[in-house]
Amino acid sequence: GDALPKAKRTMGFTVQSILRRVPIVLAPTIGGLAIAAYGIRGGVRLGTGEFYSVVEGFPQVTDALVVHLEEGNELLLFVVLAPGETLDDALKSAIAGQLRSSLSPRHVPDAIYQVQGVPRTLSGKKLEVPVKRILTGTPVEQAAAEGALANPESLQVFENIKRSR
Repeated sequence: GDALPKAKRTMGFTVQSILRRVPIVLAPTIGGLAIAAYGIRGGVRLGTGEFYSVVEGFPQVTDALVVHLEEGNELLLFVVLAPGETLDDALKSAIAGQLRSSLSPRHVPDAIYQVQGVPRTLSGKKLEVPVKRILTGTPVEQAAAEGALANPESLQVFENIKRSR
């Protein structure tokens, strides 16, 4: 029963989830739908938008991607840094401390990696799900359609990280 889809319509919102997986909320907006995905860690919902507003608030960070791996309950944060910046222990501690104080201790990542770019679709959406698939063993060429990506080369680093973990 783990992969049986379940959908519910309530007050104009459609909530669809896969049992024991990530809930997805489709909320009607002017001119379209807003999509919010959440992971759950230790009973705390992890909205990626919350993460990004905190992490990308650091002047050293130009972009970020967060992935929650349910198996092992790992939270991984990938950051793109401004030119001349390095991901040292002081910056890692500052990011962790700000996430802890602004959000919760459950929002503190287990690991923070520096990457050269965050993979995005042609329309600019961050590719959290394909990165998660790569980190759990799906080959890069199967995780995302290369023609739909603005920067397909950015996926390779996640396969390298998977191999080194």
